[in-house]
Amino acid sequence: MTNSRQRLVQSLKLVARYGLIVLNGGLICLPIKQRLVIFESFNGKDVNDNPAAIYRALVRADPQYRQTAYFSVKLREYATLHAKYPEIRLVKRFTPRWVWLMARAEYWVLNSRLPNWWHANRRTTTIQTWHGTPLKKLGVDIDHVAMPGTTTAQYHTDFVTAASRWDYLIAPNQYSQKIFKRAFGYQGNFLPIGYPRNDVLYTANTPTHIATLKRQLLGDVTGPIVTYTPTWRDDTAVRPGVYRFELPFDLGEFFQHVPEGTHLIIRPHYLVKDQVNIDGYEDRVTVLAEADIASLYLITDLLITDYSSVMFDFANLNRPQLFFAYDLAHYRDQLRGFYFAYKSAALPGPLVTTARAFYDQLDVWQQAGNFPAYARQQAAFNHRFCAWETGTASQRVARLIQTGKED
Repeated sequence: MTNSRQRLVQSLKLVARYGLIVLNGGLICLPIKQRLVIFESFNGKDVNDNPAAIYRALVRADPQYRQTAYFSVKLREYATLHAKYPEIRLVKRFTPRWVWLMARAEYWVLNSRLPNWWHANRRTTTIQTWHGTPLKKLGVDIDHVAMPGTTTAQYHTDFVTAASRWDYLIAPNQYSQKIFKRAFGYQGNFLPIGYPRNDVLYTANTPTHIATLKRQLLGDVTGPIVTYTPTWRDDTAVRPGVYRFELPFDLGEFFQHVPEGTHLIIRPHYLVKDQVNIDGYEDRVTVLAEADIASLYLITDLLITDYSSVMFDFANLNRPQLFFAYDLAHYRDQLRGFYFAYKSAALPGPLVTTARAFYDQLDVWQQAGNFPAYARQQAAFNHRFCAWETGTASQRVARLIQTGKED
């Protein structure tokens, strides 16, 4: 696209934005519509995470909400998501119909920030679920923000402004609540109930359901399941929009240190899903970048990760975890600072930084089925980060939407 055409497209987008803002400004003066609820996950990229768990709890509790609850989705995702979720009412983000529904909604249920130039009806209640227990720094705690089009000071101000508009903020544990209050400058009401998306780890953790999920995701696989979930690395760009990805271990060597019949799932960031090389191991390795992460947790016998917050959610299952932080010093000191004391003594499983140590720990798991030396740390980690999880968070938020009252 030529520079002149890019400028034209940006100008048209700006005009459209101001038109929608003006329309919204008038509509938010109207009364809200009772029982109208707008859900949105990751700025409309999918129907998933905490908002989806709350939506499903709400329509189970009262099926009439199927007619008045909507998921806000990006225009380019609409066709795909409509085909995938035909039972859910979808509305295309930043269209006149979306503006109308957002302006009249009784509740908004979100897991990330809306633009600060978008305002709610003063009678609309906003429930912010957020999307993870923080390991890496957030909001005003980020010392240097390297995002195009903003400064660190402006980013901090925008974050606090956005948070000031949330009526409720879900906290999965005391650790997160403390960080959210400071990093978001949040002064509103907390819902200390655990994460709705984790309810399924308690309600669906049965052999029958797990076997069904395995067949759906992997076909005829009967051996142990190991899932590798590397975190996103900000500095892997080859050129704008194109990123590289290399496994930090050899697949052939990996399979020599795990039980016979083991199947490996690799869960990469969606931007690098096409860069994962599993040549020669297609029958033993599956790349699943977009499958429901809770379903992957349920079928996983060993989770391998590094700095991903999946460690906190997976801990609800009390299953072994192995931390392969091959670039720990670089990631911690140059890319993102940590809240959590990311060191061996604090983690619920072994921390390794070399391939040799990684294979050695796989040998331990192969022989014992867990990491016996880390049993006490695993129990302490679970108590610290999962004590508020009871498998009922989505139901509790659904009741709040139905009654306007907290449990």
